[in-house]
Amino acid sequence: MADTAFPMLPEKLPDLSNVARFAPAEPKVPERTHGQRQKFRTIWISDVHLGTKGCNADLLIDFLDHTDSDTLYLVGDIIDGWRLKKKFYWPDSHNDIIWRILKRAKRGTRIVYIPGNHDEMFRQFTGLNFGGVEIRRAAFHDTADGRRLMVLHGDEFDTIMLAHRWLAFVGDALYHLMMGLNVWVNRARRALDLPYWSLSKMAKHKVKNAVEFISRYEEVVARAAGERGVDGVVCGHIHTAEFRNFTHDGKRVEYWNDGDWVEGCNALVEHADGRMEILHWPDEIAKRDPAPAGDESPDDRPDERVAA
Repeated sequence: MADTAFPMLPEKLPDLSNVARFAPAEPKVPERTHGQRQKFRTIWISDVHLGTKGCNADLLIDFLDHTDSDTLYLVGDIIDGWRLKKKFYWPDSHNDIIWRILKRAKRGTRIVYIPGNHDEMFRQFTGLNFGGVEIRRAAFHDTADGRRLMVLHGDEFDTIMLAHRWLAFVGDALYHLMMGLNVWVNRARRALDLPYWSLSKMAKHKVKNAVEFISRYEEVVARAAGERGVDGVVCGHIHTAEFRNFTHDGKRVEYWNDGDWVEGCNALVEHADGRMEILHWPDEIAKRDPAPAGDESPDDRPDERVAA
């Protein structure tokens, strides 16, 4: 695997003591060791947004306790620096996620962290290694069956981020308002023994402009991958897990988005033979711990996962 060239580091690095206020103690929620973990060659996750109330920390902890991989890519927006600058919020469950990631590094998992726009303060550390976590601006990944994939967060191709940064902050504020509503909706659903359901995901699929933006974004990112001569791209940023095929100069280009852990709770995985799959973790939990018959109506079932 070959990474992109490292940019020059700034003379003065930012003070991140307020962002990385992690206790070195054991996690509050002990790591689950019972049962067999699903083993993958590679795992990609992004858009966790630690430091916000919208982060589905419990589901991500369950994912980390039931999976393992040779390589783990953290594809941006793992920590939400935008929100932490406004108000520091860091529950024990978010600390537990950091502990689990660093624990994987100690066990020998290669961890590559590609900061996004919400955790852009870490981009200034590109080329360094902290606790076994490699910080990169972008990376290239070679699959077991010989495909070469470009890996990056994807905000580089967001026209709103590039041309109207102020509008991105306004949208972020509105988004987090919806995330707050999503928390209350799912608390009520848990009280009724109903599975996780994303209010914001449903709203996004219902709004025509959002659907058009996502489609256009996917096309632009795939074209950029094609222009760089790779077989495909893995990104995050838009909180929409997806697999699509595009064509650039007569060559097939794969587009993979690993989703998020705020709305969809998805991860992208590569199996030992190179086959890739998008996992929707609430579905995986339902398979592992099926609800009693009659407890779940068809309308309550999460979306099916995407595989290719």
